[in-house]
Amino acid sequence: MVSKQWKLAVSSADEAPNTAPILLKGDICSNLRTASSLGFDAIEVHTREDADLDYRAIEQTAQACGARVCMVITGRLNTEGRCNLIDDAPYIVSAAMHGMKQYIDMAQKLRADIVVGWVKGNIPPGGKRAKYMDRLAGNLRELANYGAERGVKLNLEVINRYEVNIFTTADETMAFLEHYQIDNCYVHLDTFHMGIDECDPCAAIRRCKGKLGYVHLADNSRRYPGSGQFSFQNIIKCIEEIGYEGYLSVECLPEPDGITAAERAAGFLKSLFKEMT
Repeated sequence: MVSKQWKLAVSSADEAPNTAPILLKGDICSNLRTASSLGFDAIEVHTREDADLDYRAIEQTAQACGARVCMVITGRLNTEGRCNLIDDAPYIVSAAMHGMKQYIDMAQKLRADIVVGWVKGNIPPGGKRAKYMDRLAGNLRELANYGAERGVKLNLEVINRYEVNIFTTADETMAFLEHYQIDNCYVHLDTFHMGIDECDPCAAIRRCKGKLGYVHLADNSRRYPGSGQFSFQNIIKCIEEIGYEGYLSVECLPEPDGITAAERAAGFLKSLFKEMT
């Protein structure tokens, strides 16, 4: 039985192609207002690390509409900025570290946390895995400490094996955190990616007990929750079972369009919560 009041978030960005899992597009203030009108409690923000944000206006809008920024997504530092945390070129890693600290500073001002996904990098063909994981751990430890000093948590995104070659399962990600003992670093699960690489989604969720920091919801086709084959009732039960207190964020393809997908996702999830109470 679901007994708690879940907090829902939705993906947003200033702009994004329709192939990206972004539902709300526009400036942060307008996205906050739209999210609130659709029944969401927060937005996650996909942006560059050097974005010039009007923090006072964002705070005023959040207070007025009742929605807030809960998470800053750092992927564009890699996809646009070409930076990663394990590169063999020191200047690339240095730029990645600088950019990630800018993201942490941004999250601090927004009173949000950050997701570490693509920017962690991939092990190059033939590369010795242990060397790159040691490098990643050292850099993440520095960033996690920087974040802890500013009240910002780091969440390592588990992404499917067709896109990355590090952190493709919950067990691999948890084993990394347990081995390197990095404080202020948590696991971020996404149901779409779990549908590819996890044999048992509930077992994956339970593996992250005490370290689950963020959750993305999308159905098996990466369209909005409730449009496909996943049993979100079982997924939500398992998430509640391990005591997760964070946001459930809808990050899915904008089909048939972003607003409609967000509206249908919120309606489906709130109906599901009600049925499970």
